[in-house]
Amino acid sequence: MTLPSERRLPWLFLILLLAVLALAGWQWRDGAPLSANLMELVPGTAPDALELRAEKRIQEPLNREMLVLAGHKDRPQAIAMAQKLGEQWQASGLFEKVQWNLQADLPALRTQLLQGRLSMLSAMDRQQLIEHPDAFIQQRVQALFDPFTGFSLVPSQDDWLGLTGRIQNSQPQHGAVQLDIGSGALVADADGKSWVLLRAKTTGNAFDMSLPLQVADLLERSRKEAAQADVQLLAASGLLYAANGQQQATREMTWVGGGATVGILLLLLLAFRRWRVLLAFVPVLVGMLFGAVACVALFGHMHVMTLVLGSSLIGVAVDYPLHYLSKSWSLKPWNSWPALRLTLPGLTLSLITSCIGYLALAWTPFPALTQIAVFSAAGLLGAYLSAVCLLPALLKGVNLRPAHWPLRICECLLNLREALLKHVSTPVLLALLIAFCVGGLLQLESKNDIRQWIGAPQQLTDEAQAIARITGYQPTSQFFLVRAANQQELLERQTALSERLDQLVNLEKLQGYLSLNQLVSQPSEQRKVREALSKLPQFWQPLLDLGVPAEALQAELATLLALPAEDIDASLVGPLAEPYRTLWLGPTDEGVAAMVSLQGLNNPSLLRIQALDLPGVELVDRLGELNSVFAATQISAAQLKLASCVLIVLVLILPFGFGGALRIVSLPLLAALCSLASLGWMGQPLTLFSLFGLLLVTAISVDYAILMREQVGGAAVSLLGTLLAAVTTWLSFGLLAVSSTPAVSNFGLSVSLGLAFSFILAPWAGRQVHAAAVVEPAA
Repeated sequence: MTLPSERRLPWLFLILLLAVLALAGWQWRDGAPLSANLMELVPGTAPDALELRAEKRIQEPLNREMLVLAGHKDRPQAIAMAQKLGEQWQASGLFEKVQWNLQADLPALRTQLLQGRLSMLSAMDRQQLIEHPDAFIQQRVQALFDPFTGFSLVPSQDDWLGLTGRIQNSQPQHGAVQLDIGSGALVADADGKSWVLLRAKTTGNAFDMSLPLQVADLLERSRKEAAQADVQLLAASGLLYAANGQQQATREMTWVGGGATVGILLLLLLAFRRWRVLLAFVPVLVGMLFGAVACVALFGHMHVMTLVLGSSLIGVAVDYPLHYLSKSWSLKPWNSWPALRLTLPGLTLSLITSCIGYLALAWTPFPALTQIAVFSAAGLLGAYLSAVCLLPALLKGVNLRPAHWPLRICECLLNLREALLKHVSTPVLLALLIAFCVGGLLQLESKNDIRQWIGAPQQLTDEAQAIARITGYQPTSQFFLVRAANQQELLERQTALSERLDQLVNLEKLQGYLSLNQLVSQPSEQRKVREALSKLPQFWQPLLDLGVPAEALQAELATLLALPAEDIDASLVGPLAEPYRTLWLGPTDEGVAAMVSLQGLNNPSLLRIQALDLPGVELVDRLGELNSVFAATQISAAQLKLASCVLIVLVLILPFGFGGALRIVSLPLLAALCSLASLGWMGQPLTLFSLFGLLLVTAISVDYAILMREQVGGAAVSLLGTLLAAVTTWLSFGLLAVSSTPAVSNFGLSVSLGLAFSFILAPWAGRQVHAAAVVEPAA
């Protein structure tokens, strides 16, 4: 019999559902509110505004630039292909700038060299000019006399003392790429081929939802075109990783969500043998809707990884209708509303305990887990309301006659358990289980790395490594941030840091670095150069002997002494300053600031030592900081697990008493411990995601223990309800275990193991178990 209040429930819920659908439509009015920005998922380490600006500046090339090498045995053919692709890409509208050759502004270069003769001399050349002016002049004489000393941009008659040539030759070498004079192309020779460098800067960044896919598609078409001309293309860019991540997320959402859906629908049909029972999937759809709307409402958007992990909610949401559908094995005849009334207390407790477990994730410092927690908790609430208010009305009049084989399986399992307990008592089994856990935990190793978030295909990694090897260009995410009261102090501090970094370069621990003090010297050093030049006439007799007019030397000296001292801003104007411009952060609240970028780092731990005792110098190592946060958060995750368990015990005391509540919660904890041990026995590392997965297991599997404690319809029917719930949940989380993203895979594996152990241990939650109990129809 349906009560009047139960007749109103479906209509009230439909009004709520229409409101949520309207809100969802409004949220999606400008397109999908989805994000692919990986950095939104990682915990913030509370950097100041300057550090954030510096980090963004360093990361921009990784997120907006693409390096491509076109390789062929015949250099002209490689250059022709690079030119062709460069023109096509520029015309595509995807790129702000595509550069395949060096179009140098020679007059601007000459002007910069002549203007910077006091400020741009290297430390070694300054030292020689100041301390050994005679040797300085002697080297200039040899350079004028020897025509093979190298090409100089400034002719000798404009620079008799050769300062511009010294500046030109002291510029940091950027890898193995050389200028092809005829075409202006940048070429590196390796592996029997000439590789032409193509650099493209996109209009947007790697976190755009459509641009990375468009760039990846354009690159694929270019590869096919190049292959027809027997030209090999190698490409590296953060955009390609972003495109792969989006494609992978789409694939995994399809087969995790789709696979779980198909599996669950088949299970429902096989078990209940009625087409209308597939309506049990309605709470799942409602749950996904509620989760997505809540996420966008709270965070403004939803990350694609939230969708991947959130799609595993399917297996949990379908448990609510399964609670009362499974009573069709004991209720004869089965009717939806009476079955719901029988199971409503347990179903409500299940919602509360599951939400406690999910929302515990929201207290971690990980935005990713906060989003998943909100998505899942809101999704479970939606699924519960749908299962309680709407589904019984949809299933009204359905005469369920479920298959007998699932119940027979559960009766056999209970018989096996009873037979086992006759030979081995529970304390002995517990001792064996603890021994298993201790053995596995001793083999368990911890591993935390931000790279677990990325499931990059081997081809992308191989190509990026090949480009780094061929070009010698290996940018790192670590950099030094240098702050000072003024530019003089800033350059002094960078010089002190450079001395330490030079030692790492000499030890081959670092490939190289870029720092503003390599471009412009301190004002005090410029004064010393001016003073040394004023004393130079007494040493320049060898130049006069060579035939250089004395008037020309005097005129040049007068010009040099009249040159103004250059500051950082002035030195960054010319073409030679292009690699350095991104390093200058300019004025700050405390003075000025700049960065020192690094190349080809072998051992990041060596960097932190270099900043010791250097005031104003700090290493910014976001990757290292995140990995440290990962490790530290493992402890807080374990604390959250225990706190959520205490809260669940408090919730369960009222219906089950303190002893019953303690037993119900201790079983999922033991299941989590067994899962950790299993990871150790399997040689799998313990990661933060393992603990997050087990945190969920504690909440989800409390539901199984509650079912077995209540035993509505008998032990076998309760076990059958638990089995169906475990299988449907496992279908969702188990598929995550084969994800190509290590973090997702680790999460899925730990949950899958936890669910298996939770099902095995659930019967111990009962007050007493009779394996062969006759199932009496419930009133």
